[in-house]
Amino acid sequence: MEQPRVGRRMESLTGRLLVAAPALKDPNFDRTVVMLVAHEDDGALGVVLNRATEVPVGEVLDGWDGLAIEPGVLFEGGPVQPDSAICLARTRPEAPMPPGFQQVSGAVGTVDLSADPAALIGALVGIRVFAGYSGWSAGQVEEEIAEGSWFVLDALPGDPLAGRPDDLWPMVLRRQGGMLAAVAHFPADPAAN
Repeated sequence: MEQPRVGRRMESLTGRLLVAAPALKDPNFDRTVVMLVAHEDDGALGVVLNRATEVPVGEVLDGWDGLAIEPGVLFEGGPVQPDSAICLARTRPEAPMPPGFQQVSGAVGTVDLSADPAALIGALVGIRVFAGYSGWSAGQVEEEIAEGSWFVLDALPGDPLAGRPDDLWPMVLRRQGGMLAAVAHFPADPAAN
C-alpha cells in the first residue's frame, strides 16, 4: 500500500484501485472500489465499480445492452455529473484495439459511447456503463490516501466487469492477504447507507 507524502507528486495511479478503508466516512464511498481511469497533476478521475442500479443499459443507451456484462445495468460511477456516462470495456486478447477505445490498463479502457456498438462486438469481452464519476482536484486524492481513507491496490483484468459487483469490496481486500484480508470482515456502518 502506497503512502505518499502530501505535497509530493506520486507516480500515476491510472488503472489502480482505490478501495475505501473503514475510516472513510463519506457515504458516497462507503465500501466502494474505485478504478482510476485518469490520474494526472491536475487531479484524478475514477468510477465506482460496485454500485449497480436497477436501470438496464438498453433503457438509456440504445444498442449497447448487447455488450453489457451481467448484470446489464447502469452503475453509479460517483457523485460528479450523474447525468454523464463513462463506459469501461475489456478487449479480447486477440482483437486489435477498437476505434474509440482509450486504454486505461492492459485490456481495460474507456469506450466512446458515440461509436456504433455493433462495430465493437467482436473486439470486446464486454462493457460496463457508469452514470457519473468520482473526481478529485490536484493533490486531493493523494491527501485522502495519506490520511488512510483509501487503500491503493492493483486491479485484476476482471475487476471492472466483475460478475458479482456487490462482493467486490471484500473480494479485493481478501485477495491481498494479511491485515488487509482482515479488513474485509469489518462490520458495515448502518449509518453510512
